[in-house]
Amino acid sequence: MIIDCLVAEIGSTTTVVNAFNLHQGPVEFIGRGMHQTTVDSDVTIGLKNAIDDLKNNLNIEELTYKEMLASSSAAGGLKITVHGLVYEMTARAAKEAALNAGANIHLITANRIESEHIERIKEIKPNIIIIAGGTDFGEKEVAYHNLLDLMDLNIPIIYTGNVANHDRIKNLNKSHIRIVENVYPRVDDFNIIPLREAIYETFEKNIIHAKGMQHIFDMVNEIIIPTPGAVMDATLLLNEIFDGVMTIDVGGATTDIHSVSEPKPEFLKYNDGEPRFKRTVEGDLGVFINRKHVLKTFKAGEIERNTGMSYDHVLHVMETEPFIPTTEFGKKAVDLLTRQCVFQALDRHIGDMKRVFTTNGFKVIPDGKDVTQVKAIFLTGGALLNASHPKQIIKDYLLKQQTKLIPDPNTKVYIDYDYIFASLGVLSHLYPNQAKELLLKSIGREE
Repeated sequence: MIIDCLVAEIGSTTTVVNAFNLHQGPVEFIGRGMHQTTVDSDVTIGLKNAIDDLKNNLNIEELTYKEMLASSSAAGGLKITVHGLVYEMTARAAKEAALNAGANIHLITANRIESEHIERIKEIKPNIIIIAGGTDFGEKEVAYHNLLDLMDLNIPIIYTGNVANHDRIKNLNKSHIRIVENVYPRVDDFNIIPLREAIYETFEKNIIHAKGMQHIFDMVNEIIIPTPGAVMDATLLLNEIFDGVMTIDVGGATTDIHSVSEPKPEFLKYNDGEPRFKRTVEGDLGVFINRKHVLKTFKAGEIERNTGMSYDHVLHVMETEPFIPTTEFGKKAVDLLTRQCVFQALDRHIGDMKRVFTTNGFKVIPDGKDVTQVKAIFLTGGALLNASHPKQIIKDYLLKQQTKLIPDPNTKVYIDYDYIFASLGVLSHLYPNQAKELLLKSIGREE
């Protein structure tokens, strides 16, 4: 069997291979194969085994693919440290760009880097260091000297600060330093896209240095990007169709929220530099690895009312259940955890109306990300896709909020039925039209 394209998702524990026809016959998702990731030895072993599983699922003996693309969160994913001038300005802008590219941010600093920061960076061993600071032709010394302090660590550096530093950075003649447009060129102006693209390209160039990834390009003959960034790419593609979208991704370890929307026109002056497209990663909200953390977020008596069992009993049963539960109580408990992950993550992602005191008395103004203009919500991730009533979880959240800057409770909710958002985000880099068509098929809506 000849397949146009395979997209591999190489995770820390599992490698998934999705097969697509793009050019011969109708554009379609053909099937999936899975295997444990062999990151401790050579990831191509697990990749080959996942392809064997795909062949078995398709009931074929031979499989030939024309090209293979990939996303990866193996070997710790994309580890980044961010260093800016003012935390709420340049550091925040660089952080938002890194999150949108699918990074796991391990350290953020503002102003001059201290010796303890350098030691911390050595311990983290990030894939990329991002240095920002100063609006264009404003303050330039902090970002420049931060770069000088870090450049001898021989870690790839992306400089995205004041343009006034470009010439003297070029004169350093360091091949591991890349210069891109300022991520914060003017006050309250987030210029995320150039940095995001540079993160992708730097990640792909250096991924072979991650443990177990030495031979990845023996099989993958096209792009490799971070898996969480690929989900944002799919969300951006959906935004071209719906003009205001949100994707909720609940997994075993984290819950990620991606949103692309403008604020209400009357709230624009309060936007305070909130990015148009935003990704938040809640590293303590997951239904498997972080289930203890999630259980602790319930209010007193809430678990008992919903399950009829105590916290300790629920935790004991959850620890005996596999990632995909097999008992009725296990399914009910994971549904409860999934709901809690969604509620908590949305609370953190979405802004609120707050009261402030002015010379004219108290005034209510928006604070944080305004998603009131979102017109469609998309659900992906293993926990949500296996939940009993995933759409109802979202409806319940939207109906219970009083002050949050939420979408309309009647906003349409779609499910990634084929569980291929990340793969299609990767695919969109080379085949945006085919990726868009496959997205519409996966959510059950065809134009």
